[in-house]
Amino acid sequence: MIFMEIGKYYAPETLEEAYNLFVESKDNKIIGGGAWVKISLKRVEKLISLDQLKLDYIQENNAYYEIGAMTNLRSVETNENIKLIYSGILNQAISNIMGVQIRNLATIGGSIMGKFAFSDLIGVLLVMDAKLEFYKLGEISIYEFLDLKKIPEDILLNIKIPKRDSKGYFKKVSKTHLDFSIINIAISKGKNFIIAVGSRPGIAQSAINTANYLNSQTNFTEEILDKACDIAIDELTFGSNLRASKEYRELLVRTYIKRGIRQVIK
Repeated sequence: MIFMEIGKYYAPETLEEAYNLFVESKDNKIIGGGAWVKISLKRVEKLISLDQLKLDYIQENNAYYEIGAMTNLRSVETNENIKLIYSGILNQAISNIMGVQIRNLATIGGSIMGKFAFSDLIGVLLVMDAKLEFYKLGEISIYEFLDLKKIPEDILLNIKIPKRDSKGYFKKVSKTHLDFSIINIAISKGKNFIIAVGSRPGIAQSAINTANYLNSQTNFTEEILDKACDIAIDELTFGSNLRASKEYRELLVRTYIKRGIRQVIK
């Protein structure tokens, strides 16, 4: 059994207090829902809870949906309005994450900040062109966040998802429903295609060249789809681990990128 050693536990009532506690030592850590905390942490001097900071909400305006970082995954999964955007791919992706008990505990913010390679959420947020708002850093795109070499010493406040008339597709392949992904694929199509592939076994990566190729086409023949898959295999990196081989992952990507493209162009 894996145990985590905790020095002191804090539940600050203001963002500034939480931030100051966090940055005073590299041994101080923030806890979101706590579902994945044993994966990433072994010893913590001060564990800082965000439960008192009112970051558990889902709001909308004319431009986007805003999801507070402490909103649990189950609340996002069951939100009827979010099911209406991008063909409900965010809800679909979350419904494939472990069991309901875990989704009631895990928060969307914690799932993002961990930058977990197995994440089914990251790819979906990439194709939805999501924005992340931090307490000090301000608003950045999910792309910019993934490009950061280090996870920022900051507090994630919310995730903003633009309201767009876009179709979406999501596919997770795993050995069992409760297992982590062998591969996950997300595609959106509004004005343009956006494609992301995760659990390669690395963290989700955008297939930019593949999307650019598809965006230049008007007739999606079988030859065009085959060419798009070739580009995806060339531009993305795949590897082997205990769950699957590199070759099997490449085969899955070819199969499901084709299916996804067909789905979003209907």
